[in-house]
Amino acid sequence: MLDAVRRIVQALRESSRFAERRVGLTSAQLFVLQKLAESPASSLNDLAARTHTHQSSVSVVVTRLVQQGLVRRAPSTVDGRSVELRLSTRGRRAAVGAPDLAQARLIGAIDRLTPPRRRQLASTLGEVADALAGADDAPAMFFEERRPRARRATRA
Repeated sequence: MLDAVRRIVQALRESSRFAERRVGLTSAQLFVLQKLAESPASSLNDLAARTHTHQSSVSVVVTRLVQQGLVRRAPSTVDGRSVELRLSTRGRRAAVGAPDLAQARLIGAIDRLTPPRRRQLASTLGEVADALAGADDAPAMFFEERRPRARRATRA
């Protein structure tokens, strides 16, 4: 079992390194670009669902992509109060020329499991993860480091 976990982590790490060398983006950033290349996202929550990631984690990645000029936030064409996420021209070029990512293959492999086996896998891995790391914060996307939160000043 541990060998299987090591092989998965190794494949994800190698895929991430390859993406960074080839495109200059982390695999998490590239994965988000690829999902947006499939279709714009109507919200961060929509994109989080499509990337199988917590909203706060995908928000960190999107913010970095916006800062790099690869993703644009624009008022929704359906509801002007909400914001759509779209690729810029540079973002589309990066997504189109991107390598195959292990994350997409991992999701595909899990999707091919029967629903009962997916539930069992999720439950078992959840127990192991809780015992290892706890369940306090939403995890970051694969190999995407979170910036440390700024500490709030305390009143004396």
